[in-house]
Amino acid sequence: MELKIDFIDKEITPWGGMALLKNMMDRINFHQVIEACANLPPAGSNRSYTARVIIESFIVNVWCGATRFLHTEIGRHDYPLAKIFGWNRHPGQDTYKRFFRKFDFARNTQVFPYFYKWFFGNLKMDEATLDIDSSIFTRYGKQEGSKRGYNPKKPGRSSHHPLLAFLADVNMVVNFWLRRGDSYTTNNFVGFLEETLSNLSGIKVGLIRLDSGFYDRNILEYLEQKPMNYIIGVKFYPPIKQLLRSKHNWIRLSEGVEVATTHYQSPLWDKPRRLVLVRQNVNLRPSATGKQLRLPFAEDEVAYYRQYRYSAYVTNLTLPAAEVWRLYRHRAEAENRIKELDYDFGLNAFNLHDFYATEAALNFVMIAYNLMNLFRRFIMSDNVQQRLSTIRYNTFAIGAYLTRDGRYTILKLALKLKRREWFTGIWNYSRHFEYPFVYSNA
Repeated sequence: MELKIDFIDKEITPWGGMALLKNMMDRINFHQVIEACANLPPAGSNRSYTARVIIESFIVNVWCGATRFLHTEIGRHDYPLAKIFGWNRHPGQDTYKRFFRKFDFARNTQVFPYFYKWFFGNLKMDEATLDIDSSIFTRYGKQEGSKRGYNPKKPGRSSHHPLLAFLADVNMVVNFWLRRGDSYTTNNFVGFLEETLSNLSGIKVGLIRLDSGFYDRNILEYLEQKPMNYIIGVKFYPPIKQLLRSKHNWIRLSEGVEVATTHYQSPLWDKPRRLVLVRQNVNLRPSATGKQLRLPFAEDEVAYYRQYRYSAYVTNLTLPAAEVWRLYRHRAEAENRIKELDYDFGLNAFNLHDFYATEAALNFVMIAYNLMNLFRRFIMSDNVQQRLSTIRYNTFAIGAYLTRDGRYTILKLALKLKRREWFTGIWNYSRHFEYPFVYSNA
């Protein structure tokens, strides 16, 4: 069969399903939230795009798959998409760059806590678990703040070393700080946590989970002064290795998994603290997490200790050791969220030369992520939380065009008959869902 081409003048968008998100944003009055933020950069002239249009269109571009500024040029020529969201025009990449370059340290510390507080002020829940993690963003240009530091994947490369906080119960970002690449993991942790708790707008944090990068005396003392329940991974300093080597009453949880509990006082601590110890048999569990002990063992001990991978956690919880370990294991979701932000939301790619401009762009990526989480958790109500890339092609990528019928604008969607009832159900719910959102973790 010989294929020919022809052209039509009808304006068609491949993103007809985005109308569902438009309904959600209207229901939560997100455009009013943007307009009520007093510290956003003002428009340069009467012909300029408003801050609302720039922010909304940037977020929509991220939802559509843009993972760098150049990708936003594709949406620039999608006129029906602009009409769906009520914009006269769709900005281009240079507009976004100029807008983000107007952000500095003072503006960032005013604008983004405002948005985070709005998110969690409209999320009704009694108690939550907070996960804080750091990441490495490898940089190849000469971005401000890009320095050589700890970079296990690209040793010697310059990077940024941000801090991220997640509300584990709803998988939403509570705070994001960009930091220089040579920053140590615990740098500015106290200030970051104080701002994070303020962003939660009164939601009580029942537990905070941190990896071994935050195993620090000052952090332990600070959390105990709050006071706040915590579980923190322990670094395997020589005294910890010797402690794991000593005899313990190991309790078998399942095949190949044993736990124990003890009290330990570091030479730098003013009191002993509870440690939960875990060891997993690599012969029975080849993919077990943890570290093997590397000590000068006696010849008859080598085979015994090398068959285990060990983990240790310091905590002020009084729960059984098995429950502490199970609670901590869910912290791995924070690492999965960072991967999703990187792969689906362009977390590692929206960067500019100016440090605070990059931080501003990435915080708006976090806002796009939180809005998407509201949609998939409270609008789609899926038992399995699908990634954005899956939702994008299952729900949003629907060919459509706009028509007029009297005073009504009608979005014509190219959907097969058996999918129309499914889409209509989500459409109706996206316009009339319960708001503010109520989350029960009972």
